[in-house]
Amino acid sequence: MRLLFLGDIMAHAGRTCIAQHLPKLRERYRPDCVIANVDNAAHGMGVTSSILEELQAVGVDVFTGGNHVWDKKEGRQALSQWPNLVRPCNHPIPLPGSASFLYTTPDGGKILIFQMLGTFPAQAPVDNPFIAADRFIQDFTLGANISAIFVDFHADITSEKMALAYYLDGRVSAVIGTHTHIPSCDTMILPKGTAYQTDTGMCGDYQSVIGMNPQAAIDRFLFPYKTVSLTPAEGEATLCGTLVDINASGLACAIAPIRVGGILTGSLPEA
Repeated sequence: MRLLFLGDIMAHAGRTCIAQHLPKLRERYRPDCVIANVDNAAHGMGVTSSILEELQAVGVDVFTGGNHVWDKKEGRQALSQWPNLVRPCNHPIPLPGSASFLYTTPDGGKILIFQMLGTFPAQAPVDNPFIAADRFIQDFTLGANISAIFVDFHADITSEKMALAYYLDGRVSAVIGTHTHIPSCDTMILPKGTAYQTDTGMCGDYQSVIGMNPQAAIDRFLFPYKTVSLTPAEGEATLCGTLVDINASGLACAIAPIRVGGILTGSLPEA
């Protein structure tokens, strides 16, 4: 089984990049499931149903959110209307939307997909992600009643991401980080067979400050007492993602970064 995960899709530039490159990637690598983080897909914050329709039309199967998935009224509505849009599962109060999604591949494989928020910075109260992960996988055993388990860990702190991955090593197929918008160079398979990357990076314009126009970001640091509005950078975007191959036992047998387009150095593994 092969999974393709696409990092935070950043505004119009990121969506254009997905539309341009994803059909070719699907044809070349033939993933059984394409998962994409859409936390920033709508002008840098949140998502809408029309954007989900747009991304689904070019080949995305399952969507994950993050700390911004609630930002737009249309996004809150989409959470109730799209079962394959996964919100963070470790909020302590009931919220609309799916906390996990069970995707069935064309050949009948079952993939459990869920996402958690990190504990810092605490923009909203969240449950301990380690305990939340235990709760979501307690009824599943890789290679028995589930083909794969994919975890999108939307967090700032690298040590928290790595600790969670080692905590889940051997019990889930992959733990891939999002939220920092910068691709890390640590794609690896942990000792017990879980694929890991601290952050898969964003699908967006890297001639920016994590996807936003640089000058406004600079002004926020220079003049913290002023209200400065951030606007997304709209130059040519780089598609950043991670390709994971999973064996019959539900554990990873290969992991590779994908980077296409824009100003980052390209990286495409052999098919």
